[in-house]
Amino acid sequence: MLSLVAPATLPAAERDYRIDPVHTRVAFSVGHLGLSRAIGTFSGPRGWLNFDPDDFSTARGEIEVDLTTLDLGDEDWNRRMARSDSFDSERHPIARWSVRRVEPTGEHSFNAEGVLALRGGEYPLTLAVTFNGVRRHPLTFRRTAGFSARATLSRAALGMDKWKTMVGDAVELQVEVEARRGKRRADGGFDEDPADRGENEHAMAQ
Repeated sequence: MLSLVAPATLPAAERDYRIDPVHTRVAFSVGHLGLSRAIGTFSGPRGWLNFDPDDFSTARGEIEVDLTTLDLGDEDWNRRMARSDSFDSERHPIARWSVRRVEPTGEHSFNAEGVLALRGGEYPLTLAVTFNGVRRHPLTFRRTAGFSARATLSRAALGMDKWKTMVGDAVELQVEVEARRGKRRADGGFDEDPADRGENEHAMAQ
């Protein structure tokens, strides 16, 4: 009887996490005239993750980026990059990257292979990810996970090949993520994880 009951009472190793848009940022840099690297950022990304911190091989997730939040440090430049020959964010304001396969590369690192939906098309994109850890937030008492990800991609491969003599083709992508543990609902929303709530109450009582 114990052998039948015990497995059902064990907590699942995989947990849902909601990406924190305040502490998550997407940045990129690209060569400009061979003189410097232009740096742009997108703010307020949203999405979810599901992973076991002891085994990332089954990790899954999705992140959405609002391209209209682009900041290159100049409003005219931001508007120019929103045009159809660049990000085309007037017609396709949301970029979405979804994890399809994860290959661990170290104790705290892995390659996350996924698909990037951008400008009305879909493109393969693999991120080299470092897991920075998961710990209880000192203010919210919620379990919070952190990741840093890097990738290099081609502008031309994404259909953004204008200004070849002025703007480089290789784009360095950097993503910094914080995500809070929760319970993902069927409608895409999140609730507080009951297991995390119990731990929070214990921590606050200490």
